[in-house]
Amino acid sequence: MTTKTYHGSCQCGAVRFEADIDLSAGTGKCNCTSCRKRRWWSASVKPEAFRALAGEETMVPNRAGTALFCPGCGITPFGRVAAAEWNDGESVSINVACLDDATPEEIIAAPVTYYDGLNDNWWEVPSETRHL
Repeated sequence: MTTKTYHGSCQCGAVRFEADIDLSAGTGKCNCTSCRKRRWWSASVKPEAFRALAGEETMVPNRAGTALFCPGCGITPFGRVAAAEWNDGESVSINVACLDDATPEEIIAAPVTYYDGLNDNWWEVPSETRHL
């Protein structure tokens, strides 16, 4: 495990954060309509490994209530996730694409786990993942 402090932001820079992430521990992509349409690619960390630096209080919910986004640029840089049957307790889901200082090599090397959220079958890989 190699944990590194990454800095991230939305497109306009109004929402900024830093997080201690081990990308080699894996990332995730889901096929539910919310994740698929937002092209969400996540790295999950425990709340104590995440620090909002600016703009979290300005983020607004989408109509479905499934994500918060920056009102200035529409990007969802991260989301706080409550404990559920499909996760390992409360966490912060970070949009890998919003990591400003992750190198292309680090992102390419990050393993990806695919989730079948579309069918509420979180423990199985969807039958098709090439579009995720």
